[in-house]
Amino acid sequence: MKKTAMKVLALVMCALLAATAFVGCGANKADTYVIGMSGPLTGAAAVYGVAVKNSAQMAVDEINAAGGLDGVMFTLEAFDDQHDATKVATNYAAMVDKGMVVSLGCVTTNPGLEFTELSAEDNVFFITPSASANAIVYAGTEDEPEDLYTNGYQMCFADGNQGTVAADYVNTLDYTSIGIFYKSDDPYSKGIYDAFKATLKESIATVEASFVGDGLDFTTQIELLKDCKFIFMPIYYTPASAFMTQAKDKVAADAIYYGCDGFDGIESAEGFDITAIPQEISMLSHFNSKATEGAAAEYIKKYTEKFGAETLNQFGASAYDCVYAIYNAMKEAKAEGKDIAPGMDASELCEILKAKFNGGFTYSGNTGDNITWESTGYVNKTAIAFVIKEANA
Repeated sequence: MKKTAMKVLALVMCALLAATAFVGCGANKADTYVIGMSGPLTGAAAVYGVAVKNSAQMAVDEINAAGGLDGVMFTLEAFDDQHDATKVATNYAAMVDKGMVVSLGCVTTNPGLEFTELSAEDNVFFITPSASANAIVYAGTEDEPEDLYTNGYQMCFADGNQGTVAADYVNTLDYTSIGIFYKSDDPYSKGIYDAFKATLKESIATVEASFVGDGLDFTTQIELLKDCKFIFMPIYYTPASAFMTQAKDKVAADAIYYGCDGFDGIESAEGFDITAIPQEISMLSHFNSKATEGAAAEYIKKYTEKFGAETLNQFGASAYDCVYAIYNAMKEAKAEGKDIAPGMDASELCEILKAKFNGGFTYSGNTGDNITWESTGYVNKTAIAFVIKEANA
């Protein structure tokens, strides 16, 4: 169901606040291209949102230092949603008020689903670095295959892609049985789980444990999974780190924990000593945070010099690529004669960018070479299996 009522209320609030400052709500800035984003800048998931904001701003600063787009600068407007979907409508209205013509959407999935519906109504182009649910960009089903949303794209792998690629990897390993630990009430976790199960070879048996809510006592789940030598964990790093800490002396030391992009930043999780975990911790990724050459290494050097290593993760690396992909697509379209100018209608720019992204546009950056997109908004790029921490000797 559309969130029209939420959006209208947020826009009214924005108008009331803006009236005090004599600013018209939704008025585009005429001298800059405004990129909007919403993400968890505070709270438990802040390591993701801060990395995205830092990296996007770094890309904007570089583009502006090089002259912007034919002399027109870019501006990033970032708002904190604390990984809370109920805050997105207000944030969206604030982005519109700031003059947003293009967006990075939301950082995490649940807020991102709200952003998708709001932005679809206005036909605002967005490319999210990390909100990975399939429905973030494509809500079609086998029964209703049409694109219900056509304005959104992902730089990250969609959950279905993550689950499929993760299962393809496990299918190559020498296991007859594996464990799975997932959050059954979370669209991110459940989406990956469903695709993983659909792709996993029938010859590989599974021992499964799930949880709901925000509780972090996993005594029962650990008891179920303690004999597994490979445990697939499509969850975020907060419950993952709690599970690992509680299970470190119960799960075999030579077992492997394998996650998806929700593991990103786990080594820096507050109160978590990753060196105390005897098991290997690895993840499906599109970014090698230990790269020593190429675009990824260059990004790592710039980011850590500016912000340190604490928030270095693939969410930020992907955001950096998002900004440059938007810039490159706008630059190409303008060179082809498209009318792109500051203050233009966001919907008009969306149609221009959709034609590029659906028409064979390619981008190479620190999360992949020759990246392309499907008309569904899903990204095509090569995945890597990244070891965060080797098993203790």
